[in-house]
Formats: sequence, structure tokens, C-alpha cells
Amino acid sequence: QVQLVESGGGLVQAGGSLRLSCAASGRTFSGYVMGWFRQAPGSEREFVAAISWSGASTIYADSVKGRFTISRDNAKNTVYLQMNSLKPEDTAVYYCAAAGRFTTKAEQYDYWGQGTQVTVSS
Repeated sequence: QVQLVESGGGLVQAGGSLRLSCAASGRTFSGYVMGWFRQAPGSEREFVAAISWSGASTIYADSVKGRFTISRDNAKNTVYLQMNSLKPEDTAVYYCAAAGRFTTKAEQYDYWGQGTQVTVSS
């Protein structure tokens, strides 16, 4: 079992920045690919970014490429999502998740956090 707890969400103006954190506990953190997903009201949960076990590989949704950066610190059992140049359409609940494979598909992630709200005002 892996327990995931997100933090760092909040209200920010368009063009601003936020950094989300996801702290993991339980099984070996470095044994998992970590991903970030988001879900806006009335929408499906969508992939945002993922990072490989060592952090050497990352992948992003086209909608956030160049604005968001995913990183991880295996010594601290934490994954981060730095979000810059935020837009109102980035407003959503953001979830971190852990998977055994490097994937963008939500159904292939085994563990999920409870989510943190990000609201971007125009």
C-alpha cells in the first residue's frame, strides 16, 4: 500500500504560479512512477504529467507543456508539480497517483491521493 497526500493548492490569479506537493508513505517510493491528474467540475479526470522512477523521464499533456514541471525527490518521498503561467482553464482538483509502469492512463495507476483544489481567477 502507498498513501499519498497532496498539498499546495489554492486560489491564484491568471498568470500566477503554484507548486503542488505530494508526500508518499508506505512502500518504497522510488519503485513507482508518479503522475498528476486533474478533474474540473463536469469533466473527466485528465492526465497532466508523469515522471519515471528515477526522474530521468517525464511526459506532459499538451495543454500544460512548457508551463508545468513535474519533479521528484526520492529521498523525501515527494513528487512536485510546479505550475507557472496559470490560466482559468487550469482550475480543477489535482490528484497525484502512483503506478508500476510509465503511463498516462489513469486506469493504470494503483494509488491515489485525495486531491487538492486549484482555482485560477481571471
